Amino acid sequence: MTSIDIGIYVSLGMLVMIILGMRVAFAAAMAGMAGLIWVFWAKKGYDPNDFMWALTVATKTAGQVPHSKIASQALSLIPTFILIGYLAYYAGLTKALFEAAKRWAGWLPGGLAVSSVFATAGFAAVSGASVATSAVFARIAIPEMLEAGYDKRFAAGVVAAGGTLASLIPPSAILVIYAIIVEQDVGKLLLAGFIPGMVSAIIYALLIVGLALIWKKLGPAVTGFTWRQRFASLPPALPVFIVVAIIIFFIYNPFGGDAWGTPTEGGALGAFVVFCIAVYKGMRWPQLKSALIETAKLSVMIFTIIWGVLIYVRFLGFADLPYAFSLWISGLDQDPMITLICILLAYAVLGMFMDAIGMLLLTLPVVFPAVMALNGGEGISAADSVFGMSDVGCAIWFGIIVVKMAELCLITPPIGLNCFVVAGVRPDISVQDVFKGVSPFFIADAITIMVLIAFPAIVLWLPSMLGL
Repeated sequence: MTSIDIGIYVSLGMLVMIILGMRVAFAAAMAGMAGLIWVFWAKKGYDPNDFMWALTVATKTAGQVPHSKIASQALSLIPTFILIGYLAYYAGLTKALFEAAKRWAGWLPGGLAVSSVFATAGFAAVSGASVATSAVFARIAIPEMLEAGYDKRFAAGVVAAGGTLASLIPPSAILVIYAIIVEQDVGKLLLAGFIPGMVSAIIYALLIVGLALIWKKLGPAVTGFTWRQRFASLPPALPVFIVVAIIIFFIYNPFGGDAWGTPTEGGALGAFVVFCIAVYKGMRWPQLKSALIETAKLSVMIFTIIWGVLIYVRFLGFADLPYAFSLWISGLDQDPMITLICILLAYAVLGMFMDAIGMLLLTLPVVFPAVMALNGGEGISAADSVFGMSDVGCAIWFGIIVVKMAELCLITPPIGLNCFVVAGVRPDISVQDVFKGVSPFFIADAITIMVLIAFPAIVLWLPSMLGL
């Protein structure tokens, strides 16, 4: 049995464990450890005397992963981005965003739902966590929509879907993880997600307006705000945009020359600015303690998934599975764009059984080299590539598309973490109601994916300012 065969059998076993309900981190770590033992023992011809040697080498190999891979400066971005979101909530910025969006967009059909989408997009710009975004707006937006006569399933679906925007709009924890896995520039990927995130929010809003026009009782408009009231709502929401500007300007110097700092330093500065705003707004020790504890909980969950999956990824390297898959994909006798679409459809199916971060960590070591091979290989110029972009451009473009696909994991049954969070915050709304309410947004996500595939410039324009 070859190492590739071992890789396939171990990967299938891991998928079975995940489908049966085991957490991705533990399933991947167990599969990776078992795979390493199997590969090393196979190299010794399955000699019983060498089993303990294989176990020792596999244990040492796997044991190096948690510290060597997690002790990364780039990964320190994740807790700072999450902390920004929780501090922004206690600073009252979420209520200010929703109130401003309500006054400016409430007059539209389904106006409160549209306002919720734009407010979640604004909050996503200071929070790197989709789950936190959904939890916050389940407390703020859903009560107002229900009071205005909105269907509770639709109201819950809007909040769950709106929370996914945090996956694309910088600062995004998932984009940081993608950048680390595929060894791309974090700053360029964060910038690349900004316009696609806004496009996704606009498509969500258009879908809501269309549904509200067809079904009048789905979401009535909110009127009665004067222009003076609208402009008065902007200053309380202004700190959000100040923090976003600080982070982006720090990572990318718009005046030319070297950047003012690293993305990690930009995230830390952003967290400090939001902390100062929160203290000024009246945050006290109990709220700060809650923000720190929630940040720690979410960070530990993410980092546990990372180190667990990276043990499996280390095994994949010894099994030569990424290289074999890349050769197979690049050798298919069909249009590369068709192959790319098939890969994205596979992500849609995987999203039904896995969370977004775990899915990317598990698949990218195999899928990313294959996509680069479809484009023509590393080091290729835009003129010679299949997709009409350089290898770096292709890596960024594919990253934004695959992260958008990963957003589906957050609202797809039976996993749909955002849906469970919304139902947990609102005991009067069942998980089944949330899944029903979120179903129309699959159409919006499909349209967004098609737009990003058809027009790569939407993704690459901002990174091109960094000399892509």
